[in-house]
Amino acid sequence: MENLKTVAKFADPMVASISKGLLESNGIRAEVFGEVSPYPSISWEKIELKVNAEDYESALSILAASDKAE
Repeated sequence: MENLKTVAKFADPMVASISKGLLESNGIRAEVFGEVSPYPSISWEKIELKVNAEDYESALSILAASDKAE
């Protein structure tokens, strides 16, 4: 993966992982950065979900549709 763009930021590593899985199940390769912390419950939104730049708009749409489905 190169030319990455941050598509979302999270405080909860589990939510970041679920979002990564959602994107990947829709054919978009994604990576989570910054999820290692001795205190994961601290809400700093330092966990970033990144995708290739060419997948950025599609990833935003998928994540937005997922938020509306809840």
